[in-house]
Amino acid sequence: MQKRFVSIWFRHLKTDWFTRRQSSLKTKPFALAQPDHGRMIITAVNPLALAKDVFPGMVVADARAIIHGIQIIDDQPTLADKLLKNLSLWCIRYTPIAAIDPPDGIILDATGCPHLWNGETAYISDITTRLKNFGYHVQAAISDTIGCSWAMSRFSKGNTIIKPGDHMNELLSMPPESLRFDPSSVERLHKLGLKHVKDFIGMPRQSLRRRFGDDFLKKLDQALGYEEEFIQPVEIIEPFNERLPSFEPIITLAGIETALHHLLDTICKKLSHEQKGLRAASLKCFMTDGKIETLEISTTHPTSNPQHLFKLFELKFNTINPEAGIEVFLLEAKKVEPIIPVQEKLWDTPEQSHNKNLAELLDRLTAKFGEGHIKRFAPDQHYWPERSYKIASDINEPVSAEWQTPRPRPLQLLEKPEPIEVTAPIPDYPPMNFRHKGTLHKIINADGPERIEQEWWLSDGEHRDYYYVEDEEGRRYWLFRLGHYDADKNYCWFLHGYFA
Repeated sequence: MQKRFVSIWFRHLKTDWFTRRQSSLKTKPFALAQPDHGRMIITAVNPLALAKDVFPGMVVADARAIIHGIQIIDDQPTLADKLLKNLSLWCIRYTPIAAIDPPDGIILDATGCPHLWNGETAYISDITTRLKNFGYHVQAAISDTIGCSWAMSRFSKGNTIIKPGDHMNELLSMPPESLRFDPSSVERLHKLGLKHVKDFIGMPRQSLRRRFGDDFLKKLDQALGYEEEFIQPVEIIEPFNERLPSFEPIITLAGIETALHHLLDTICKKLSHEQKGLRAASLKCFMTDGKIETLEISTTHPTSNPQHLFKLFELKFNTINPEAGIEVFLLEAKKVEPIIPVQEKLWDTPEQSHNKNLAELLDRLTAKFGEGHIKRFAPDQHYWPERSYKIASDINEPVSAEWQTPRPRPLQLLEKPEPIEVTAPIPDYPPMNFRHKGTLHKIINADGPERIEQEWWLSDGEHRDYYYVEDEEGRRYWLFRLGHYDADKNYCWFLHGYFA
């Protein structure tokens, strides 16, 4: 497929942005300035100031002498980069590959994209018209090379569409500065009377290299297509992604659902073909007003089930406001993992961590309540109750120990034991009643004690005698006495957990 690149030049990038924010500036000449060696130097001007011979690089005092009352605004050094990044993200609706071209441009890899807009003419026209409606002065060009598109967008009048294979002929009449040579090389070319590309393009390469250097030839070869030029996309392109433009802006929930079903079916077929599953994905909705709405989901296990993935996205539809109209949908698989088939057994039930229904339930709960609300507890090799479990990092984390269940353990273990008041007859007998948070509980059934010692290699302290008790209302508790039962009452009672 023939490569096609678009170069977009924002002639007054920063001043246009200020004009968008303050409509009163549309009718006033103004400039941006910043200090330089004790003087205020103009860094950008709007078209009205430019028309009256005020240029970037001029001292503010001179500009005020030329235009009485010109408004001077403090420049923001990082403003251009921020604007270009945001505009590049906006351009992703036209192509997956959009890159910043400092200080005032954007490069688009439009290969295979213009046909979605019925051709390159409509493609370029749609881009520039909408950017102009936003308030930017832009010129754009499309050709086989980045260098040619860059030259045509800045040194040709209007939007330029260079036919495939015709970029060399178009460059012949361009000035040397159109090929992005360094200023010193451009100055020497003009001094030598070489005012157009055609004047030096046929010269021996050894002579050009000796006089202007290797970078000169590199720029020339890139513009002519002899050497490939690479760009750094503003967003990394995911290996698995699907794009769906809309013939008319989508403003209804039914339209969003239809688009998402189509995208998921397509991407899941590709994933299944490569025996891969999706672990994280994002759906980007590009609005006609320039905003981007994003929905993100994650899964417990890699999956290529489009129905399950749709349910996860569906839980977040209420965060989308489609009133402005969605013109492009982009589904990206942010994280993909191989799907490893699990050997199923005829009689045994599947392991919990590989249970498909459980994994999908966890995915839906996570999508609804957010990350971090659902935890998996795994056994740890300790006797002390607070140390006998740990929080697993993932549902798939292998278990290195088994739950110690020789005696009953509570369904809910308190993170910190709570003190209680207990009435007990004699040592080692279960308590008759206990008071917790002002409520008295009469014990009718009890079992114990079960003695659990401190792990001396971890910490020192008294042992615990645990009792399994049930009160008159049928509620069951896990109580313990810390220390020996003696006349000096050097012991304490605690509530440590609740049974089902």
